[in-house]
Amino acid sequence: MSMLVVTALALDLLVGDPRWLPHPVVIIGKLIEKLENCLRRFNLSNLGLRLGGMLLVAITCTVTYLVTWGLLVLVGKVHVYLELFLHIWLLSTTLAVKSLHQHARAVLKPLLQGDLATARRAVALIVGRDTDGLNEQEVTRATVETVAENTVDGILAPLFYAFIGGAPLAMTYKAINTLDSMIGHRDERYLYLGWAAARLDDLANYLPARLAGLLYILAAFGTPGGMRETARAIQQDAPQHPSPNSGIPEAAVAGALGIRLGGTNYYRGQVSHRAVMGPGKYSLACGHIEQALGLTRRVTALAVVVGVLAGIILGG
Repeated sequence: MSMLVVTALALDLLVGDPRWLPHPVVIIGKLIEKLENCLRRFNLSNLGLRLGGMLLVAITCTVTYLVTWGLLVLVGKVHVYLELFLHIWLLSTTLAVKSLHQHARAVLKPLLQGDLATARRAVALIVGRDTDGLNEQEVTRATVETVAENTVDGILAPLFYAFIGGAPLAMTYKAINTLDSMIGHRDERYLYLGWAAARLDDLANYLPARLAGLLYILAAFGTPGGMRETARAIQQDAPQHPSPNSGIPEAAVAGALGIRLGGTNYYRGQVSHRAVMGPGKYSLACGHIEQALGLTRRVTALAVVVGVLAGIILGG
């Protein structure tokens, strides 16, 4: 399994997610949308919406796992090498190393050129907050925070589940992640329907986020904040984040780079105050986006090494 995961990571680094190929997450998203529309046809109470949301989550995750597993079995009956190719491709679609770098650099490039308007439009594609009035430091902060959070959601967590259970489990994680992004909101529409999706996403990311914290500490060797400041930020600042998991990579990056993340954001015009993380020794500058990506590369490499070694040890 380890070699399949490593090959899939290499494939993602080389080609990313070509637009001409159908992406499994898009299919999962359509399934979620259809299930939600089906539930909305009924005049459900708040309790009914919560139970319906639990059913929606159960169906989505079960279908995702069984279809992925079934495809591999069916293709394996045709030829074992065809099954290996499909397995590697499916695993690669759960990873977002190349796309994360592309999106972050799409913000960085106009910032370096002094084109704040283009940078705002680029960052709007990767964050949920309002971006029209952001200044250069706020655009940078939004990008660095997104890089940190998606290092777990888009790279480390899929790797974690891929090493454990291959494409079926990694794809099921992506289904959980997609459920949370589509319906796991705390607004009036999804407060009850999305409750199960949000809680399951928190649970699925619990171990990967904490493993990410350890990897970030190791990766922080030689950074402005160093291993000590990274560990301090994770221990003291991360628990103040509203998410039980996202605060860990954000605090780690803030500590390692010696910057300050968090603060005030606006979502659809509504103010949201986030806990401040990191020592703030250095003012945020657009160069910190590339430094955050450098940390992502380090922790990804460390995660692969740990996964391969664990596979060797547990495999005897």
